[in-house]
Amino acid sequence: MQAIVMTGVGGPDVLVAREAPTPHPGVGELVIRAEAIPVLFPETKLRSGEFPLAVEPPLVFGFQAAGVVTEVGPDVDAGLIGQRVAVATTGFGAYAEFVCVPADSITPIPDGLSSDDAAAIVMNGSVALALLHTAALTGTETVLIEAAATGVGSALTQLAKEFGAARVIATAGGPQKAAQARKLGADEVIDHTDPHWPQRLRETLGDATVDVTFDSIGGPSATAVLDAMTPVRGRMLSYGWLSGAPAEVTATDLITRGLTLTGCAGPDWLARVAHARTETLRRAATGSLESVVETVLPLEQAGLAHQLVESRSPIGKIILRPGPIAG
Repeated sequence: MQAIVMTGVGGPDVLVAREAPTPHPGVGELVIRAEAIPVLFPETKLRSGEFPLAVEPPLVFGFQAAGVVTEVGPDVDAGLIGQRVAVATTGFGAYAEFVCVPADSITPIPDGLSSDDAAAIVMNGSVALALLHTAALTGTETVLIEAAATGVGSALTQLAKEFGAARVIATAGGPQKAAQARKLGADEVIDHTDPHWPQRLRETLGDATVDVTFDSIGGPSATAVLDAMTPVRGRMLSYGWLSGAPAEVTATDLITRGLTLTGCAGPDWLARVAHARTETLRRAATGSLESVVETVLPLEQAGLAHQLVESRSPIGKIILRPGPIAG
């Protein structure tokens, strides 16, 4: 089968198209024929070595895919064969023509939702829903959504007011992404490519404060944002570090301001995200959550896809497709 093998840690050129054995399911597993494979930002960090790998390369890369069930293993319902599903691997193996996963990792794709759109939204929407449920907004609060035009931030921006945000302040990188954040529902947008953007945030707020921060930038800016947050009830949910480092926030920083920080990571958090996949795809199918596909590339161009993601230029998701590209 066609697959992308990560030959080592390094630049996008370590992602090499090769023929690989077609997987077959074991007990509790199934195989899909992949139709759409999303390129995820964290995957670029694993490939580069910035995030640690669970196993040593070479390995078939990739975490998620959408497609059609072609084979099931023992103890798996044979009625799933032919069903369209989104899947999550146990770590690697999704950048391939056929993908083997635990059967309990699949999420049915509703009628009317394409595999491309399902692949593009399943992670972004599921993380956003888990964040919003955790934030428990009250209907009166001002929220800050970092990197609001793309990825998880784009789903957060679409859903925040439905979940109880009264005012949505967003950050985005440059004019095009600022316009996209406003289109998705942000009331005000600050350019986070300005190194002094936390000061711009305080100017935008005036006499108000931020009740909830969805922090995906991390680094030193997270500490600077604390000064703009509401004492006692202000809370920061930290789920990413686009800056290259986690939020540089200490217990002293939080205690002296009367704030809380929730680290959105680890097995229990990932279980919350997985639980939200069904709702995510339902919302995408009914139009209450927009799925944005930037471009579809042949699977063998996985290296180019990683270059595009690392450039931070795409607004939508980069999708890989095994076999010829239709049209």
